[in-house]
Amino acid sequence: MPDKTLDHLVIGAGPAGLQLGSFLHEHGRDYLILEAGPAPGQFFRTHPRHRKLISINKKYTGWDDPELNLRMDWNSLLSDDPDLLFTRYSDRYFPHADDMVRYLADFAGKRGLRVAYDSRVVRVDRPGPAFRVTDETGRTYEAKTVIVATGVTKPNIPPIPGIETADLYGTHSTDPADYVNQRVLVIGKGNSAFETADNLMETAAAIHVAGPHSVRMAWRTHYVGHLRAVNNGLLDTYQLKSQNAILDGDVKRIERNADGTYLVTVSFARVDEVTKDIPYDSVILCTGFRFDASIFGDDCRPELVIDDRFPSLTPAYESVNVPDLYFAGTITQSRDFKRGTSGFIHGFRYGVRALHRVLESRHHGVPWPARVLPAEPGALAAAVIERVNRTSALWQQFGLLADVIVPDGDTARYLEEVPYDLQGPPIGDRGHFAITLDYGPDHDQVDPFDIEVGRIRQSDSARAHEGHYLHPVVRHHVPGRPPVAHHITENLENEWTSKEIHVEPLRAFFAARLTSVPV
Repeated sequence: MPDKTLDHLVIGAGPAGLQLGSFLHEHGRDYLILEAGPAPGQFFRTHPRHRKLISINKKYTGWDDPELNLRMDWNSLLSDDPDLLFTRYSDRYFPHADDMVRYLADFAGKRGLRVAYDSRVVRVDRPGPAFRVTDETGRTYEAKTVIVATGVTKPNIPPIPGIETADLYGTHSTDPADYVNQRVLVIGKGNSAFETADNLMETAAAIHVAGPHSVRMAWRTHYVGHLRAVNNGLLDTYQLKSQNAILDGDVKRIERNADGTYLVTVSFARVDEVTKDIPYDSVILCTGFRFDASIFGDDCRPELVIDDRFPSLTPAYESVNVPDLYFAGTITQSRDFKRGTSGFIHGFRYGVRALHRVLESRHHGVPWPARVLPAEPGALAAAVIERVNRTSALWQQFGLLADVIVPDGDTARYLEEVPYDLQGPPIGDRGHFAITLDYGPDHDQVDPFDIEVGRIRQSDSARAHEGHYLHPVVRHHVPGRPPVAHHITENLENEWTSKEIHVEPLRAFFAARLTSVPV
């Protein structure tokens, strides 16, 4: 017999687990969070290694609207308690990771969340309709649903001969004095790699950062996991010929010599696959992390994707092959891998809210929250304009979450923050409208600082679909037809309030679309 039977068992008390626990607690559900460590947020006790978060903490926005402020606050979890905004915990734009540790502990305590600490899960099985979860003490739990919010806990180690001799990002020495006058190779081209390289610039003789793909800048791709400006100091030294370099190519082999130094074979992509053996004193592996699926039994092992780094998910954040096994947090980033924000707090906090609404609908008979509007073009346009000018969820989860309007006779239901692909086929005989915030097509191929790149005028609503920057898009989905899209032109201040430029074209779109499908 299990020691405890529950409706919902959450594994992991990091930001995602606490966020989901907060929603479950608020709605009076039967749940428990199991946490391996003695307190919440174990990841942030050691990561990032140099203790500076790259999630922005903008306290002063000029706004007094708490919903708008969440667009510039990338660390707060969602709650109705203003004292649990992360902006109360640090004044720094890029906060110290210790502030996140303190914040998560307070969030769990002040929300009264039910967390069992020092309860590392070692096995998840499904011998029947319910899951059986066992922790390292031998205690067992039975649950109708399991929600995994453990994050990515295993190093992502590429299959390079000799890679086991390299130091890992998670355990290498971060003291620059340990690298005085050394030649250092950093493998990887993400933020952890450049964070590591920047830390050594004052002491290392030469630093090479290597990887098979080009460096991608977040300010160009709009993916915050690509290289951020706060970590790109090494690029300046490279271009100004200051001994440091970026190696575009594959590391083919790492050989550690008897004296502890290395000889690394690199195949260069830029020079017709020329291969060169390069000596180094230290090699540091910074190639990211992956989800650890080892706890799952064969009867409920989730399918993995992206080189087996993440669980494969449905639009409901559910395993594609294990019903009632859900995922929350950074491990849901297969939904928008290297395109969106599901790998980060400011994105997945809204994904967790959507997941909670899925659980409420499927397991407790609570329909998705909706309000009723007149099915009249002016009323629908006003509702959309009000939302796109305030919403933080559609802003942060661009292209992934959508508001949905379902006309039904003289009225329409307005649902907020539905996973875009969860909608399925058009809803109702008149279809439905999906409202998202989206970047333009191929936006990551455009240099946003190049004044020669063609730009549309913000007053030219007829060319709104050509815009590269974030802007609202309303799509009408009807049975048997491709969706029809209306773009609201991009705006420097992200204020879509002009009656002539923004409101009236949208009202006309609704008028045309509502009459195009017979009632």
